[in-house]
Amino acid sequence: MNNALRRNIYKNVMLSFAYAATALTVAVVLFIILYVFIRAVPHVSWQLLSTKPSYINDTIGVLPDILNTIYIVIATLVFVLPLGVGAAVYLSEYAKKKVKRAIEYAIESLAGIPSIIYGLVGMLIFCQYFGLKTSLLAGALTLTIMNLPTIIRTTQESLDSVPTSYREGAFGLGANKWYSIRTVVLPCCIDGIVTGCILAIGRMLGESAALLFTAGFAHKVNGFIDAMSSSGSTLTVALYVYAKEQGEFDVAFVIAAIMLFMSLLINYTASKLSKRIQNKRY
Repeated sequence: MNNALRRNIYKNVMLSFAYAATALTVAVVLFIILYVFIRAVPHVSWQLLSTKPSYINDTIGVLPDILNTIYIVIATLVFVLPLGVGAAVYLSEYAKKKVKRAIEYAIESLAGIPSIIYGLVGMLIFCQYFGLKTSLLAGALTLTIMNLPTIIRTTQESLDSVPTSYREGAFGLGANKWYSIRTVVLPCCIDGIVTGCILAIGRMLGESAALLFTAGFAHKVNGFIDAMSSSGSTLTVALYVYAKEQGEFDVAFVIAAIMLFMSLLINYTASKLSKRIQNKRY
């Protein structure tokens, strides 16, 4: 068997493996989505989606959980985006090599910590030491620390991918370093920042262990300001409570379908927003 034939066989085998892996991945994703929606659709009702639980009438409603999830995602993004993007700019543009290595090592270590530990630390620091008690604000601050590594790494990689000639061109026109970063470098990193946001929001939507310790599991309908200072259950926590504690698997599948829909909607909106920003830039 000559070398050309061996290379041909190897190429075909690896190509077949790649196709099979892709098909398996797509099949698994479609199976999960379809299974959840098939189990959820027969039990979806307007009353379930638009009311809160009532122990007097023995009814179940997930409106507080939907609102609390939206509130905590918004609050976390308000905290994590400036911190994450700012830290990425410092690491990419200002930090010296030794300092950069030490901070990057700390960030990688932070990304590997189990979420239950974040919840324990968040409960001790935010709920008890800072006196926030069990509240959505304490949960949002805990999620901020959890998602900092994701925002920092994605933004930093985008900053590092911007050609040096862009910076040199801005300097040649008389711009200082911060002005060139703000007007030239950061606009080129919108894709990376949006990607980081999508990944962070996905982790926020799927987090339950840390929020059980910090945000609680009360089913109350509150406005944004009131909700931040009071206990509240997100969709993931509610799913755990209904499925594990109360055995309401029909309601749990409805909540799972809502979370999948929210995730798909966020991904679609983020991709459209990214394309719109790129079109305006060019």
